[in-house]
Parts: sequence; structure tokens; C-alpha cells
Amino acid sequence: MNAPPVQIQIKALIPTPGGAALFLGADSKVMCVFIDTVVASALLMAMNGETPPRPLTHDLMLSAFDGLGVKITDVMVYDFQDETYFAKLHLAQENDLGRNFLEIDARPSDCMVLAVRTGAPVYVDGEVWAQTEDMSEMFEKLQSDGDESGE
Repeated sequence: MNAPPVQIQIKALIPTPGGAALFLGADSKVMCVFIDTVVASALLMAMNGETPPRPLTHDLMLSAFDGLGVKITDVMVYDFQDETYFAKLHLAQENDLGRNFLEIDARPSDCMVLAVRTGAPVYVDGEVWAQTEDMSEMFEKLQSDGDESGE
């Protein structure tokens, strides 16, 4: 029997030498996704409610979706292979012709930016969640190290 999806939230975005560590969690478990600098910057702006002076790629996508009457219903992290998470952006479009649904394969980091910008929920497949390493200890250590350094 398939485990139900788990809704997750952003716990923290912590800079690393090659980009950022994105900590995502639910209840007592935390997972980590490493993302590149460009997407980390876009995600941080979205988390802070900042609008860039000129549209970034994610803003362009959202403008196109809006113009086409497309809404992001949710994001699903559906797989983990070779140290890489895979996600799908779930879209809905309603117009005079009816209602259409679409799944788009995308990087979890890009999906997170779009989800934060639109307020869409983010889920992890239940089986993927069960197999994902719990990074709570590392997250707590990084949080306490940041607190001790005065950040």
C-alpha cells in the first residue's frame, strides 16, 4: 500500500560554497536539497516577499501562466535517484472549454520558488519521505552554530 504524501515547509535556506542548502520539513523530520546560487537567490527573494526590478525566469513563467489562466495547484517531490530529487509542478487551467490538468517535470528548487511566489503547497511522495535521510540533527547543529556566531 502506498504511503500518503507528506506536506512540507521550508525550514531554512543556508548558504554553502556552491550554492545553498534548502532544508524542508514536516513534523519531526527534515530533508535537505542542495541548490545552485541563482535559484537560491530567487528563492530568498520570494521568501522575503521581494520583487526584482526586472522579471527573473520564475517571474516570467508566472506571468505566462497568469496570461494563460493557469494556476499552480501544488508541487510533488516524487522520486530520489543518484543523490537527486525529482519534482513535478501540478497545474490547472480553467476556461470556456473546460478544465485541464498538467504535470510538468521540474527541479525541486525551481518548483519551490514558484510555490513560494504563489502560496502553493509542496508535498513529498510518502515512500520517498520514508526513505529520505532525516537531516534534523545537521539542521539543528547549523541553527545553533549560527546562533552562537551572532547571525
